[in-house]
Amino acid sequence: MPPDSVNLTEAARSVQLFKINGFTATKEKPGYTASRVCAAAGHDWRIEFHPKAKGSYHYDSSEWIMFRVRLISKRASGVAASFSCRLMDPSSTGGYHLDEMITSSMFCENKSLDVLLIKRSDLEGSKRRHVKDDCILVQCAINVLLGEPKDAAAAGAASNAVASVPSSDLHQQFGELLRSQKGADITFLVAGEPVAAHRSVLAARSPVFMAELFGDMKEKASPCVEIDDMEAEVFRTLLYFIYTDTAPELEQEGEQATLMAQHLLEAADRYGLERLKRICVEKVYTGISVDTVATTLALAEQHGCSELKSRCMKFILATRENLQAVAATEGYKHLEASCPSVLTELLKLIMVKGNK
Repeated sequence: MPPDSVNLTEAARSVQLFKINGFTATKEKPGYTASRVCAAAGHDWRIEFHPKAKGSYHYDSSEWIMFRVRLISKRASGVAASFSCRLMDPSSTGGYHLDEMITSSMFCENKSLDVLLIKRSDLEGSKRRHVKDDCILVQCAINVLLGEPKDAAAAGAASNAVASVPSSDLHQQFGELLRSQKGADITFLVAGEPVAAHRSVLAARSPVFMAELFGDMKEKASPCVEIDDMEAEVFRTLLYFIYTDTAPELEQEGEQATLMAQHLLEAADRYGLERLKRICVEKVYTGISVDTVATTLALAEQHGCSELKSRCMKFILATRENLQAVAATEGYKHLEASCPSVLTELLKLIMVKGNK
């Protein structure tokens, strides 16, 4: 006689089907090109699609098809959930092509989780069979663990036997290390202000700091490094990202947050922090306007942000009125002086557009 089964947990599930039409063209549109809000276990979630995300490791330059789930319910916390994605047959909702990719985490308000589904090159190459009529079909599922078990007695026994695993607080611990300055072994003089840090942490996160602090450069033997061409607030925000992988200043709205993103983009490029650089690019672009686009275009050109550069040019050339208004700004004068080659590119695009 088989043993009785006991259901120790209950979960709520929400399944969403994403049909991405015009798959080839999504490569030309950076950022999240599609999103959907859904509900699961009484919480609101947003699922986003990214057509060419970078890999998880610094040495992986591949572009991936990525989906992201974000908990958007206000003041939500302690929500245990998993997120899975599966590439399906575009001609039928009944056939799967690839194994399911799944990951899980503890969520609080605005916490997100990513799934790298498949390399874009695979879909465009040998696995082109997964694309039909320039369309891909992806099933995304959110599974949320409910708070109360179905069998209270069994749950009590289980909780006594196995302690729950707390969510990761590594970023908080490193943030406290930066704040306390315990064990700090290097000081930066940034615009005259002293900022203490830990060589090993900086080197582990930045190839530039690795070269400066453990290579043959003069900073290797120096307990103090001067930085004169950066504001102290920007450098402190950069350090906070290095220690915690977060930049709370960029989560704010308004002109100051956009300005900080511009400065941080320069700093991220300088120290080889590619993830921070991409975050700044997205933030800078969300604050783009007639008054700021020329300055942003110069920034993109100077720091090798090809996607941002392309978006700025499209904004400028969207209408004749845009072009005339931008040409009258102070930022355009700065663009003329600092990046004349960009103006040549703009002129060529104007001529091509005029001949169509």
